[in-house]
Amino acid sequence: MSEEPRKGLFRRKPKDPNKKPGRLAQMRQVYELSAKHNKATPWLLAAAILGCTLIGLLIGLLIGGTTAIFTTILGFMVGLLLGMLMLGRFAETAAFAQMDGQPGAFGAVLNTARRGYLMDEKPIAVDPKSRDLVFRSTGRAGVVLLSEGPKGRSAKLLAKEKKRHERILPNVPVHTFQGGKEEGQLAMKQVVPAVQKLPRKLNRAEVLAVRNRLAALGTQGTRPPIPKGIDPNKARPNHKAMRGR
Repeated sequence: MSEEPRKGLFRRKPKDPNKKPGRLAQMRQVYELSAKHNKATPWLLAAAILGCTLIGLLIGLLIGGTTAIFTTILGFMVGLLLGMLMLGRFAETAAFAQMDGQPGAFGAVLNTARRGYLMDEKPIAVDPKSRDLVFRSTGRAGVVLLSEGPKGRSAKLLAKEKKRHERILPNVPVHTFQGGKEEGQLAMKQVVPAVQKLPRKLNRAEVLAVRNRLAALGTQGTRPPIPKGIDPNKARPNHKAMRGR
């Protein structure tokens, strides 16, 4: 009997490129990303874990008895939790630094505002000459428009889009923000907190109605062409990986 079929049974299956990495692989990626941009990452994480563990041990020794064992374990667990939170924050900062200067970066950040917000996959307005962009997200606060580009230049494009949306949706709040590094603009790390602070004015049914209205208008050619190379979805940071999920 030929040995070839038998060998084939033990061949390793080729890796699926679309398969998501496991939790440990995600955590390793997050750690490597953080350590690359912040050399002090391992020391800060170690200090958080060891510091909380020592505090737990000292509390247990002061109380006396076998309490020290439980307080030490509790301190270690608190240290791990604190380390995870710190790692997530470091990874977020590193991701923003990595995206800084790339076209569509602010759209990618806006797309991480997940609490009740749905963002359009592509910019809703593009200046063909300057390549300034306007992104849109819809949620309980209404419609959020975020521009990307120099303050004075992108302000005109943003104001034009605000007027258009107020005409289309007269009873829906339209909020505008400018993304950038100039005075009066939002840095990438400020975008999501600013959006989430907006007061909620719509219920879920109204949000869905607004989304359907905007989607119907989008199919009628109101969305401008997108310059080559702009794909905010590809620049999106992996927040699940940052939280270790």
